[in-house]
Amino acid sequence: MPVLPVVPESQSHVLAEFDCLNPLLSALRLDSGRLKCTSLAVSRKWLALGTSAGGVHLIQREGWKQRLILTHKEGSITQVACCPHDEDFIAVATSQGLVVVWELQLERRGRPERVSVSWEHREHAITSLCWDTSSIRVFAGDAGGKVSFLRAGSSKLGKGSAFVIFPVQTVTIVDSRVVQLGYQDGRLLVSSMSRCYLCDTEREKFWRVGNKERDGEYGACFFPQSRGATMGQPPLLYCARPGSRIWEANFNGEVLSTHQFKQLLTCPPLPLISYRREPHYNPTQRTSQSIAFPKLLHMGDQHLLSWTNSAIYIFTPQSGQVLLWTEIQDVVDIGVYRSELFCLHGNGHLSQLSLLSAERCIERLLRRESWPLAAAVCCMFQHAITPSRARKVIPIDRLDHLRSQLTSATHTELIGQLEEVITKLEPLDSASSSRRSSISSHESFNVLDCGIYRVISRRGSQSDEETSSLVNQSMSVEERLKDFTFGQEEDQMEHDPPSSERMESERSEPGLQFHLPLSFRSKPPRIGLQAVKDSVSSFVKKTTEKINTLQMNTDRWPRPDPRETSQVDISATTEPSPADPENEVYIELSNTETDLQELEKATQQAVSQMSDPLILLDPDCLREVLFEWHSVLERILGPVELGSAEDRSILDRSGEERLERDHPEAAPEQLEQSNCSLEEPTERVEGERRENSLDLEENEDPSESHLTSESCEKVAVASNGGQSEPVQLESSKPLPSDLLADLSQLAMLYLELSCFSKQVGPGGVTAVGVTTFLRRYFFLLDQERVRRMCLLRYQQQPEVQRSFIEAMLDLTQSSKVVEVIRRGDLLKSLRSLKELHPWSAPQLLAHLHRMYEKHGEVAVRSFTQFYPTITPADIMAMAQQSHFLAYLDNLVHSQAEDQRLSFLGSLLQPESLRQDWLELALTHDAPKLSDTQAPDGQPRWHSHFFSWGYGRLLWLLVHLPADLSSKQRMAETCRNHGYWTGYLYLCSELQYRTEAFSAICRLDDISLLEEPHGVVPQTLDEWKLLIQLSQQCSNLSQTVASSNGGGSPNSSEDCSRQVNPENLTLRLARAMGPDRALAALEECGVQLALPAQSTLVCELLKVAEKRQRAMIQTMLERCDRFLWSQHA
Repeated sequence: MPVLPVVPESQSHVLAEFDCLNPLLSALRLDSGRLKCTSLAVSRKWLALGTSAGGVHLIQREGWKQRLILTHKEGSITQVACCPHDEDFIAVATSQGLVVVWELQLERRGRPERVSVSWEHREHAITSLCWDTSSIRVFAGDAGGKVSFLRAGSSKLGKGSAFVIFPVQTVTIVDSRVVQLGYQDGRLLVSSMSRCYLCDTEREKFWRVGNKERDGEYGACFFPQSRGATMGQPPLLYCARPGSRIWEANFNGEVLSTHQFKQLLTCPPLPLISYRREPHYNPTQRTSQSIAFPKLLHMGDQHLLSWTNSAIYIFTPQSGQVLLWTEIQDVVDIGVYRSELFCLHGNGHLSQLSLLSAERCIERLLRRESWPLAAAVCCMFQHAITPSRARKVIPIDRLDHLRSQLTSATHTELIGQLEEVITKLEPLDSASSSRRSSISSHESFNVLDCGIYRVISRRGSQSDEETSSLVNQSMSVEERLKDFTFGQEEDQMEHDPPSSERMESERSEPGLQFHLPLSFRSKPPRIGLQAVKDSVSSFVKKTTEKINTLQMNTDRWPRPDPRETSQVDISATTEPSPADPENEVYIELSNTETDLQELEKATQQAVSQMSDPLILLDPDCLREVLFEWHSVLERILGPVELGSAEDRSILDRSGEERLERDHPEAAPEQLEQSNCSLEEPTERVEGERRENSLDLEENEDPSESHLTSESCEKVAVASNGGQSEPVQLESSKPLPSDLLADLSQLAMLYLELSCFSKQVGPGGVTAVGVTTFLRRYFFLLDQERVRRMCLLRYQQQPEVQRSFIEAMLDLTQSSKVVEVIRRGDLLKSLRSLKELHPWSAPQLLAHLHRMYEKHGEVAVRSFTQFYPTITPADIMAMAQQSHFLAYLDNLVHSQAEDQRLSFLGSLLQPESLRQDWLELALTHDAPKLSDTQAPDGQPRWHSHFFSWGYGRLLWLLVHLPADLSSKQRMAETCRNHGYWTGYLYLCSELQYRTEAFSAICRLDDISLLEEPHGVVPQTLDEWKLLIQLSQQCSNLSQTVASSNGGGSPNSSEDCSRQVNPENLTLRLARAMGPDRALAALEECGVQLALPAQSTLVCELLKVAEKRQRAMIQTMLERCDRFLWSQHA
């Protein structure tokens, strides 16, 4: 990272983007090409999003829960406005000029109701909506200059409020398009293309603001004076003027002054502090700007906001200064609530920005653990964090912690800059805080998120060492609690009502219809207790595992020979003799060394044998070598029950006989009791592991599992008390690095060659199944090769994939990302995964499994950002079919439009996936088969107009290059499912033109015979065939209609779009001439009496054909004369 420039001291605030709203749009299905967000409004409680389909999504900002959907059939939504004094009312404007006031009726737990509707602006685009600040009345202005108000009746206002006299009235009609409306204290502000007008709605008086006109979109707004000495005075007016100027006027419309911002805007733009990219500040970028501010909005207590399609501007008008301006592209509209901005972009995407001071921004980034971004802001805004007052927000120890989180490999220069900043920091001056004079310094108290100051020690009450330890402990608790906060806590503490009032209001609200798993806000404190509980559980689990490991290791200690003693106690063979512990430890170490030497010898022998080409190229010989090596591996590194306790061996066919021979005096009951005592620790550890891992086998059908060594698997499972073996993440014995490398290569070769069969190998050892082998020797296997092997070789064996995922879940259990995923915050989980870049595919896959188990389809839609590390094959093995389709559709359409077809083709490995994916897309979110296909299998009339949920993906799959047999199968599949658009295209590709023409006649849409996507007849014979088919379909439809006693299904449609002999004859006449068309009609034997209009068209075509021939003849003669003249 290059050296970051320092921002001037006059710049104290920034715009920051902490959260991504793309998952919210994805959950609402507003990220597709057909449906997108067109307008927005924001209030204390709601975020309202209008869509192109006529819907308004009301999302509760507290917890980000979707509360309601308001639907409109009168066009797309162009404007939305929330009532500022009663959030139970929403005003909506549509593209057809309709204005609707909705009463949500949340207190009565009723359904939303349209309490008032206005068609005053029919067929005019409504450009602005504005609420009355004291009554249920909304003002609307349109592109024609008309301004009206709509008074809403409500049950809240009494029984007679519904019978409002003149609920819709026209206020005024101005000279040009209404740009912006504003209302304050009984006066309406109207900003048009040419002037600003002030209207007293009670006395019906009008004033013009200023005398000079303008030409263009310029905004205006009221500016309440609610702070300092101006509190209680009438509001001011601010009106935009050309050349980066803004008028300041009083409440009567008299211009007081003109603010000129052209020179002030020559300062370079401040960077947007965003998780998307690194901040970039260019101090040399200084150009004057002549800007027309299209809208003005009052923001916070003392700021004024405006924007263009490329930047956002924030002013402090009372001091005439520019607070900041930042370049942000493609901004269409902005909704403001206090210091929060919600920006709507031209492509329908949303972004949430926050206006806050630089030190608050740094503190928020530290809380979110965005270390590089926080360090960059510290270096750029040094003047904001070096003064002593900043220590109350950013203590020195937090900056030291920030420096320790940066890696020297990638952030060398950034670390150097940050160290220079830390050396300039001023300590906190205790005398500067009179209210906290009893507290010694910032090291003896901390400030919680709720605003409470926690006192650690009084001056002189403890020693310095005790004070430091208490401070460190309290700060660690504070950091742990801050991990669960997510949002703008300081804004809520300053402006939100008391918590008791908010809780009462929350109780009175009805239950939510459904909840989007997008918790952008802070979690309740009980989540912190849950984190402590999980931490304690993890500690207990690890301790239990260590104890059980020690107990199982005692099984390997030598047993006394039963022939040398008169009585043998079976339990004594599993416990060490307390008489001589040093001797027992020595014997144990010697046995371990002997085992490792034997394993190393067997490994070297296997490697040397495989170096022989005759063995290496012969699969049978290679398997025999691996069988011999595997028998030694099982005996030495296998589970305790297999390596030493011969009475429980599943590898030796005569294990029980050996047990009876070695312990002839042991009773069967004692043997059974000993076996149970050995099984208890293993089962207890395994049960605790399953409680902390994902249950991936919950929805799977066990009948679908077909392992190559099923019988061996059953024996292995039976040996563990009916449960699968635990995954071994570490070796039971220390292995040298060179031996471990050879073992890993042989283990992967053994797994990839599938050396798992029912035959008995050397030494009487039966080969174990692939799942058992993977679980026992996972510490020897290459994770990436195992992942690829599961996808390519064991696709039909889901238990292998589940075992691999279970192993990866156990391996990544200690990652900090796991705790973030468990909290249920999808956005924070995705951000934590991004910080792990570059990713390891197996570990990333384990985290994605956790997220899918937590969030379902919403999480899968966001997995496209991890391609190509995570492939569609991984998602297909993980998710349900419907969820996988949503992922595949998002992945393909995340590419550029001209690259989607080739990109989808690159994903089809193997080619058989094309047919599988096509059938999936045709069976999910598809119209009913009875709606698209007649009982005889023929197309229903106009059934190709039905919408398919994955129509874009279907279009790409059908248009991919393929061989003849694949296209034939796809055509048959499309026909069987009623996807006629794809069927016609494939028929055209396969030259099945008769079938295509027959389907077009059934569908009865002549546009299917037009280019570029239609099947166009090319010869006269095809035209004749098409006319005959259309005549047959016409006769059939008339027969069906007469039998039903009604008209034909297309009798009410436009006849010019029907496929009938008359329209086909006219098209043939245009293509080949009227004479040939009529002759073809006679040859087909179709008796058709053309109406007068069609006869006239044929006559005109004849005349045009004659004139065209004459013109061609004339041009040829002229060319001939010219050539002869040149020759002469």
